[in-house]
Amino acid sequence: MARVKNKTAIVTGGGSGLGAASSELLAREGAAIVVTDVNAEAAEQTANVIRQRGGKAVSLAHDVTDQSRWEEVIEATANQFGDLDVLVNNAGVSGTGGGPMEDVAFEDWKVVMDINLDAVFIGCQEAIKAMKDSGGGSIVNISSIMGIVGGAGAAYNASKGGVRLLTKSVAVYCGENGYNIRCNSVHPGFIWTPMVRDIVNFVDDVETEDELREMLTLRHPIGRLGVAEDIANGVLFLSSDESSFMTGSELVIDGGYTAI
Repeated sequence: MARVKNKTAIVTGGGSGLGAASSELLAREGAAIVVTDVNAEAAEQTANVIRQRGGKAVSLAHDVTDQSRWEEVIEATANQFGDLDVLVNNAGVSGTGGGPMEDVAFEDWKVVMDINLDAVFIGCQEAIKAMKDSGGGSIVNISSIMGIVGGAGAAYNASKGGVRLLTKSVAVYCGENGYNIRCNSVHPGFIWTPMVRDIVNFVDDVETEDELREMLTLRHPIGRLGVAEDIANGVLFLSSDESSFMTGSELVIDGGYTAI
């Protein structure tokens, strides 16, 4: 239970879903966790769970689209736990609705891009500044299978595809500059989280969560939807030294969705 012992990790969007599961697993494996979320109460709830289990965690309110807040979060992390070793860029929005592409409002497009892509860039930038002179680290960017294949709406597909290639660019840049910072992306299939359950509001042929779950399950050859812990296990691997020869890679955890 010490795969990331003595490491310090920031997990954005850590108040629920994949972020909460990743925070809790990293803590169980020895990391000190800074849980951030735009919902400060949710972030504190995750941090409190970690502390009750004997782990180290603090929570911070964090609008990931605000660069000055990123700087404050990095500074607070250093003051609380020391050097930053791991950043998990998890915060995001679904943005799967909007109807016909020709009717999507540009403002709606920008909201999705601001949170899902622009904020990941800011996070990578600030993590590089913090990590490059302190021995390096690992950046884990949560993308999606919809960053590999289409079908979720233009803004969401573009934002998650952007995360995929941003990750590769960061990996190459850090490697070429000798920063010892690895950067990889994780591509979940449909994971039964609050964000996925909200899709029921945007799918014309589905009226209930049970119908949505059945429809999505049929698209995964493994025969089930994922759970948050499935993705947290991948985040743990990429955060640990076990993945020391991986950078610029996609870790696809999708129950076979993209194999069809």
